[in-house]
Amino acid sequence: MIQARVRLTFPNTRQFMMETGSGHQLIIDDAVGQTGPKPIELLAGALAGCTAFDVITFLRSKRHQNVTGYEVSVEADQRPAPPQVFTTIHIHHIVTGHGIDPKAVEDGIRLSEDKYCSVGAMVRQSGSEIRTTYSIHDPQEPLSGDVRTVEPAKLEPAAAN
Repeated sequence: MIQARVRLTFPNTRQFMMETGSGHQLIIDDAVGQTGPKPIELLAGALAGCTAFDVITFLRSKRHQNVTGYEVSVEADQRPAPPQVFTTIHIHHIVTGHGIDPKAVEDGIRLSEDKYCSVGAMVRQSGSEIRTTYSIHDPQEPLSGDVRTVEPAKLEPAAAN
């Protein structure tokens, strides 16, 4: 079971101390107080972190994938009226290293999106449209870094009963 709780830090603010079930603490706040991330920003960060853990684990398990740097960014548009859920999300993976195989990167991203990333699955269930891209930067090749799009997996049609 995943657990978290928040506690108001001062009676006249909207700042909260959040504590996770594993004992980690951080301050969350709103746009007015600006002393910590807004809860919706934590969701974007959770999505970036979830897929990053999956993809780097996959790449490290592949032979000859010498990853020297890795970054994931998430940009999300929200509905203008409450509840301001994410409507469209762009996830971009930047992999740095020499001789990185684009197929290995795409395979890792697809596994994360289709099977392993729980945060991504929950966000998709909300109806958000997710677009994923990646680029590979090779320090030995100055012209590397083209942005590539990961096409969504094609779902098999359901078998007739």
